[in-house]
Parts: sequence; structure tokens; C-alpha cells
Amino acid sequence: MMTVPASYLGVWQRTLLRTSEGVEDRTTRVFWMQTRMLHADIRVPDPEPQDGAGRARLAGFAGLTQVRGERCQWHRLIDFHPNSGQDIGRMQFINSEEVHERALDDSYLEVWQRLPDSRGETQAQWLRAADKPERHACLLLAGDYFLFAADRPEPLSPGVSLETRLSVVDPSHSEKLLAFELSFGRIREGSRPWRIDLSSLPGRAGQALVSPEPCADLSRWPCEVWETLGVYPPKGGWLKSALPSDVFSQADSLVSM
Repeated sequence: MMTVPASYLGVWQRTLLRTSEGVEDRTTRVFWMQTRMLHADIRVPDPEPQDGAGRARLAGFAGLTQVRGERCQWHRLIDFHPNSGQDIGRMQFINSEEVHERALDDSYLEVWQRLPDSRGETQAQWLRAADKPERHACLLLAGDYFLFAADRPEPLSPGVSLETRLSVVDPSHSEKLLAFELSFGRIREGSRPWRIDLSSLPGRAGQALVSPEPCADLSRWPCEVWETLGVYPPKGGWLKSALPSDVFSQADSLVSM
């Protein structure tokens, strides 16, 4: 499996979304972290919604990235909104720190700026649940930033949108449907080590993803740190894992130039 070009690595903040219908969005907080193979993305409206229906407007995902020429495909392996479809963009680097993403049908334009402190080393670790139900998660690092993504404890039925599920379940059950964690923050340069600055989970911002501060090399983290990572770890804990085998066949589906 080929890795993505070095020009993609780091954390990119979206500063503009413009659709062909004339809709513009400059306020949603969107961050895309890219490592050599894996990506993760978090999208939180501003102001941040707190109730169940409002939180369905959040978005984010994680998975494998493949680049061929100017085309980039993000294979979403876990997704806040299941069945959100294929994600392929035409990428134009304006300079080393700004890239424009356009839909293949020109239905949208997204402008991305790289965060300066995200340049440098990237690391990534894929995780799987030690027990059932089958779940996946990942932790990505780029420069001084981290992004942790973990699938919800209770899988959603395929073909049914999150919004639809939330509209028919008892409010006491809605939190289980919204328990997909995306937590983004700084490793050392924040107000505290591994401080979460933005999350899909209410009240998570300001907390530490891990404490006490572990070593910088993910390969040296002890098993007990991985086992309990996140707000909703599996009952049997997380295990370090290779990517699911079917990812590599999915990667071959990238539209040819």
C-alpha cells in the first residue's frame, strides 16, 4: 500500500466551504489530520449544539487515504454518520500551506490551511475491540496535535440515518447513538498535556485524553493505556490492530485518472 505524498501530512483547518448552489460556511470548526496512510476528521458547528437533535449536525470520520495524481480519496472506515458515501476530491495546492479541494462534479469547494505546529512527525495506531460487538478506533498524531476517533458502542443499522434513528428512539437511548468519539487537541503546547480542545462529546473539551503524560512514541505505550482510551472503551478494552483486510480492496476502487 502506497503512502500519501509528504505534502499532505499534518493538520488542515477548513476556512471555507462554498457549494455550487451559493451556500457558504466559514464558521463550522473543521480539522482534517493526515498521516502516511490514515486520516481523521472532525466537524463541529459553532455554536456547539448540546441537545440530541442538534448534535446530529456534528460530523467526522477516520480511515485510509489514497492519492493518485490530483485526486484524493478518503476511505471512511468509521463514521459519525454511517453510509455517508464515497469521498473523493480534486486537490490543488495553492502553496505548501493551502490546498483547495473540489468535488469531481464541481458541486463544492473547500479551502484548507495547514496548522503550523502540525508539521513534522506523524504517527498512527489502529485499534479494535477485544470483544463483541466489533468496533474500531484510531489515534493519530501530527506535530503537536492529536485526534482520537472511536466508533460508537452500539452500531447503527445500515440504511437508516442518524437523524432518523434519533427521531424515533426514547431520549434516554439517544446518548448511545451519539457516543461516537472524536477528540482533537494539543499534545504539549496547550494549557495541559494532551488537552482536548474540540470533541463530539459534550463536556469532553478541557479534559486530558491520557494522563499522566505518556511517551511521545505510540509504539511504546503500554497495553493498559490503549485498553481504556476514550470515554466509551469496549468492555474488554482496545487492542492494537492492523487495518481491516478489506480496506486494501476498497482502496483499489479509487476512480482512475
